[in-house]
This record gives sequence, C-alpha cells and structure tokens, in this order.
Amino acid sequence: MTTTSTAPKITFIGAGSVVFTQGLLADLFAFPELRNARIALHDIDPERLDTAEAAARHIARTLDAAPHITAHADRRAALTGADFVINIVQVGMREATRTDFDVPARFGVRQTIGDTLGVGGIFRALRTFPLLRGLGEDIAAVCPEAWLLNYTNPMAMNVQYLAQATGLKRVVGLCHSVFWTVHGLAELVGVPYEEVTYRAAGVNHQAWLLEFAHDGSDLYPRLDALIEQDPQLRRRTRVDLYRRLGYYPTETSEHSAEYVPWYLHHDSEISRLRLPVGAYLDIVDENVAAYEQTRDALAEGRPVPVEGTMEYAPQIIHSIVTGTPRTVYGNVPNHGLIGNLPADGTVEVPCLVDATGVQPTRTGPLPAQLAALNRTYLSTADLVVGAALEDEPARIRQAAMTDPATAATLPVERIWELCDAMVEAHGDRLQPGLRAKLGS
Repeated sequence: MTTTSTAPKITFIGAGSVVFTQGLLADLFAFPELRNARIALHDIDPERLDTAEAAARHIARTLDAAPHITAHADRRAALTGADFVINIVQVGMREATRTDFDVPARFGVRQTIGDTLGVGGIFRALRTFPLLRGLGEDIAAVCPEAWLLNYTNPMAMNVQYLAQATGLKRVVGLCHSVFWTVHGLAELVGVPYEEVTYRAAGVNHQAWLLEFAHDGSDLYPRLDALIEQDPQLRRRTRVDLYRRLGYYPTETSEHSAEYVPWYLHHDSEISRLRLPVGAYLDIVDENVAAYEQTRDALAEGRPVPVEGTMEYAPQIIHSIVTGTPRTVYGNVPNHGLIGNLPADGTVEVPCLVDATGVQPTRTGPLPAQLAALNRTYLSTADLVVGAALEDEPARIRQAAMTDPATAATLPVERIWELCDAMVEAHGDRLQPGLRAKLGS
C-alpha cells in the first residue's frame, strides 16, 4: 500500500454504532503495527459521535495504543486521505427498522431479521442506496485508492449497488457468519476450530459449507450422527435445510428462514423450528440499551468493556499494511467466481489478502440445489438495485414478487399494496424517483 512511511488512516462511517465501533477498534489496536493508526470517526448524530470518540480514546488507553483520533461531523473531511473506509451505517436507525417490521406485519408478512431479503431487506437497501452513492462520490474525490470495507446490510444488494452506481473497484463486503458458523460446528463436533479445514461459498447469509474436515477426514458424518441423536438439533431451521440440501448453511436459523418460502408462512413450522418472529426488534432495543450504557459509563468516568470481536476488517487492514497473508470471506461482484450464479450478483467467497490487497478466489459451480436457491436470492437483489439505478418504482414491486417468503404469503395485489404502504412510510428516505405509489 502507499502508506509505508506513515500510519494508515482508517475512517469509520457511522461510527455512532458505538458497540460495533468499539469491537473493531479493539481488534485493530490488538495488532502492534496498527496501534498508531490514524482513526477518523464520522457520524451525523453529534451525541453518538462524541460517545464514539470517547470510547475510542478509552480503548486506546486500555490497550496501551497511541492512535491519532479525530471526530468529524463532515463526511468528506473524515474521508480525506483515508487508506481504509469502514462503513457501518444504518440509515433510519430504530425508527426505520420498526417500520420495516410493523408495516409488513399489518399485511400478514412475518419476518425475523428483515435486513437481507424480504420486504425489510428491500427497503433497507432502498433507503441506504442514496448514502452509498454520496459515499462513493466522496471516496472518488478525496481517497480514490482507499479500500471500502462494508458491513452495512443488505450486503449483497449494497455491494452490487456500489459496484454499478459508483464505479468503485476496491469494495469488499464483510460478514462474520462463515467464521462463527464453523466455530460453532467445530465446538459441536468436538474439534478445535484451529484444526478444522473448511471451504464455503454462496451469497451473504445464504452461503454453504462445502468442505468441513479435520486431519483430512470429513466431519459431516460426525455432525450427522449428532443430529440423529438429538431431536432438539433437528428443531433448527438451518439443520433442517442441511438435512434436505446436503450442505450446512452459514447463517443462523433466524436469518435462514427468511430466504425460502417454506417456513414463516406456516404456524406449524414456526412452532416446530422455534422461529422468533420479529426477533430483530429485540436486538435493536438491546443495541440501543448497550449504547446508552456505554455513553453513560464514559460520561461518568466508569470503565467500559474492551473486547475483541475477531472481525475481518481489522485482519484485512493488518494484512495490507504488513503484507501478512490471510484468507478471509468477502462479498464481491461474482464475475465468474461461482460459475452457475449471475455474473453481476454479489457472492461470498474465500479471499486472499496480502500487501497487494484483497483477491477473491474462484470456487467453481455450486451443487445445483444450492445454486438454485442462490439464484432466486440474487434475482431479487438485482431487481432492487435496478429499481434505484433506473429510477423505476415498478422494479420494487417486482422484487417483492420474486422474494420467496413474501410470495409465499401474499397474492400479487397485496404485494403491490404493501410496497405502496412501505414507500409512504419511508417517505423522503427514498430517492425521489422511487416515492411514487403505483396501486395494485
């Protein structure tokens, strides 16, 4: 990279997501080579920005790091000269998330997380795209060589939009689902995570564990035996998917239930698989409470936890700065990486990282049954991105029509009425050309 003589500059966009910012900073400062990094924090909420800055300084003191920390209400000022940009924005915060659940619920549409596909995922994307366009313009203007490391969901839609709307090339979407899935499975089968070899590929929140081994021996038979012995394991959605599809999905059951038509529409399946409808609303409330506790503790001079999170962004930054080779899982434009998925869709694949940057690896075609589900997912995502790029509100409705869980619940007239209600509820969070109500 170009900053060999100076400390790298790392800009956080949406730094007011303080708990996540804290974990990333703890990970960064755990690397000796990054303890003097230049950290620029940006958020549009003054109180949250002040809290993020106080947390960053507290973490640096606790870990005996000496970064140069600045806080900026102006995004472009925060980005100027950045080597890395970490995007963790949630546009609309708790209010918008409640809209994403409450309005569909009035139509009988059930959601658990609502941030990837479904009506919630579609409208989270549409209210995020205007920010991403502005962020891309700022990066092109003041730090064109920076790596944009995106954590903001819906990951597949956001990365595809960034690629097609902004022209940025150094964009990688990051999610911890592959790591924590393998970590949990290793614990379940009784093998240290460090001794497991694995390979996964697919799309974000619906990737698949294609290889899972220890000392050259396949661990899937051991997992099968545990599932056969434990009826409670069989009451997990992703275990149910694994038993029917042959490969373990890399995201939680709450997530996995939303991307297929078979579960949330049926009371019996919600009971059998213990699906927590509306679960993300509780998570949002917990995140707000955690933020408030951190804010109050810092204001009163009380200590706050400083805990690493094993996230990929700090590892990528360390590898590019130091040349240390690593493999991480990243979300990038497909362009032939997975041969039987759409070329312009965003896929999640192993990526090699070193001083030259992030290099996605080709994984070859997925098993047919897995590719079939991923193609449906990517078709919905493509229509959502197209709605924004073409300023075409009908594309929003067509995306919802192709979404598996929504289509399993509503006839097309009600899908269009639901989209009208969502457009009205989100109002000026959407780009002007998408605010039209089209009727059924």
